[in-house]
Amino acid sequence: MSQPVLGNSPLVSVVIPNYNYADFVGQAIESALALDWPTVEVIVVDDGSRDASREVISRYGERVIAIFTENGGQKAACNAGFARCSGEIVIFLDSDDLLDPTLVKELMKVWRAGVSKVQFQMKVVDGDGRPTGAVLPQFHVTPTPADVRLWTRTAAAYPTPPGSGNAYSRACLQKIFPLEGEDKAADSYCLAAAPFLGDVITIAKPLVMYRVHGRNQGAMSDFDPKRLLVELERALTRFRYGQGVARSVGVSVPDQALDRSLDFLPYRLASLKLSPQTHPIAADNAAKVLRAFVEACFVPQGVPARSRATILTWAASVALAPTPIGKRLVHWRFASSSRPRLLKQALRALRVVKRHRS
Repeated sequence: MSQPVLGNSPLVSVVIPNYNYADFVGQAIESALALDWPTVEVIVVDDGSRDASREVISRYGERVIAIFTENGGQKAACNAGFARCSGEIVIFLDSDDLLDPTLVKELMKVWRAGVSKVQFQMKVVDGDGRPTGAVLPQFHVTPTPADVRLWTRTAAAYPTPPGSGNAYSRACLQKIFPLEGEDKAADSYCLAAAPFLGDVITIAKPLVMYRVHGRNQGAMSDFDPKRLLVELERALTRFRYGQGVARSVGVSVPDQALDRSLDFLPYRLASLKLSPQTHPIAADNAAKVLRAFVEACFVPQGVPARSRATILTWAASVALAPTPIGKRLVHWRFASSSRPRLLKQALRALRVVKRHRS
């Protein structure tokens, strides 16, 4: 493998794993090629697509490094892409997302030795690329690297975008690749490991377009109760993986940290309320989960007081309401587009949800 390009213009590798996204992958490639930076390599890994993806990718010829593999899942595709890339900085771009041309110049303003990743906000767009007005994460408080380390140790979570909203140092990724584990989503490993392998720097500015179109693995454009179990088990797996990485560098993360996570607890309560027969946490009950919510509200994790109060009110309502009402409240929590207009207005008025204006 060739060595990273160092100096004033470090090489940036954009790795694009793709599976059956012929409608979107060309736009993702174009956004990577349009980055305003002199040294960028674009690697596209097609994971055995059965649609026209490979034809779309082949049109770019030598402008990209194309890798065509049999279907092995996103994790395998990212492993193949990382093995082939040479950049000092690596971005894993989902093939339905888009990068802003200024992204690399913005991250270079804060990049320094010891950084494991730089994360930035993502502007949510629909299937046709139209902005919805939402951004993620909200970043009510822009965390420092010290905040991220503390929150991850004590509450098993920190505000972070999904895969495309992160740029990783090669030094960080070399410590965890090739990815191995139960979780099929590659970003779970990288997001869990980054706080323990260097500084996580946050740019509270939308520099990626995150497309929500109904086929996303991570985004909920509509509510699917079956996804609760998937996401809950994914969170449990991600936590255990992060614990292992922490131990490898001499950091202890207690098991109780996951019970203090205001990111994890809504999934736990929703699963318990709607699917008690398949709920994966033994001997769980509503009283125990509500007590965990209350305790978590007093553990620092980047959530402002008004948001903590809103989350606690939602949790109590879900736990105490009849199942049909509880299901509706869960629906509104996880599929924001389904919320009544008055509720959306109230959340914005309380500044629990912030709307981005282009």
